[in-house]
Amino acid sequence: MGTTGGIKVFSGTAHRGLAEEICRELSCDLGKATTARFSDGEFNFQIEENVRGADCFIIQPTCPPTDSYLMELLVMLDAFRRSSSARITAVLPYYGYGRADKKDRPRVPISAKLVANLLTTAGADRILTMDLHAAQIQGFFDIPVDHLYAAPVFMKYYQEAPLPNLTVVAPDTGGAERARAYAKRLDAELALCDKRRDKPNVAEVMNVVGDVESRNCLIVDDMCDTGGSLTKVSQALKAAGAARVDACFTHPVLSGRAAQHLANSGIEQIVVTNTVPLNSKAAELKNIKVLSIAPILAKAIKSIHEETSVSSLFV
Repeated sequence: MGTTGGIKVFSGTAHRGLAEEICRELSCDLGKATTARFSDGEFNFQIEENVRGADCFIIQPTCPPTDSYLMELLVMLDAFRRSSSARITAVLPYYGYGRADKKDRPRVPISAKLVANLLTTAGADRILTMDLHAAQIQGFFDIPVDHLYAAPVFMKYYQEAPLPNLTVVAPDTGGAERARAYAKRLDAELALCDKRRDKPNVAEVMNVVGDVESRNCLIVDDMCDTGGSLTKVSQALKAAGAARVDACFTHPVLSGRAAQHLANSGIEQIVVTNTVPLNSKAAELKNIKVLSIAPILAKAIKSIHEETSVSSLFV
């Protein structure tokens, strides 16, 4: 298996391109397996090589269609557990259901905890993920979780192509810590938006806190789903006198009419990562740029396999 010894990397159907890129970074071949579906839609999976005693990594972001890809991952985990793999690491660059991390209204589930239970029961020995919507989701697992950040990828990009007179903007108060970290490392000012969300996927920006007049603003977030919230933040910044608005976020979920919203948002450039594949409409956006997180994930996988520290990646 190349330079990494007994490591074996497999992929579901969610993002095979990312898995292949990770394998190139690791100088190993993608594991052989059947990933197909029966005529009724059930996932048909079979490992086509010996994995007994192997250190196996399964690359599968649970992006839309989330339920389908999550079920794929559970089936794959069960197959590896029953094939006597020494250790099974579920690599979820994007953790679906991460937004349901607390009971903030009456009679609602904590779906992020449910998914954690499912992954553990199915056979995962370890989780490798990136930019969880809420960091406390790590505590929902009773197995080790390596939580990586895409910040180094974004930092490198903006340090090589700096925006002058920059203000980093948190789209809501929950993102203030992330925005503060970006502002510090990019030597920029900080602002945040006071946003209200009365129901899922519907947000209203009330106020912009901080000086953004005549400044270049960079909105930073962990994900973008419908694009409605990001568009409203951009409009609020423009109304407050911002000279230019850019945005970066780790997970370009971009469901529904997101591409249309972003095309009309007034945002100059949108920088994302490839934790999830861009859908066809989002890929047509002229102002979107995709950065790869494959090198970071590959380094983490190699460190996990070799039992060396991955703390240098937690920045």
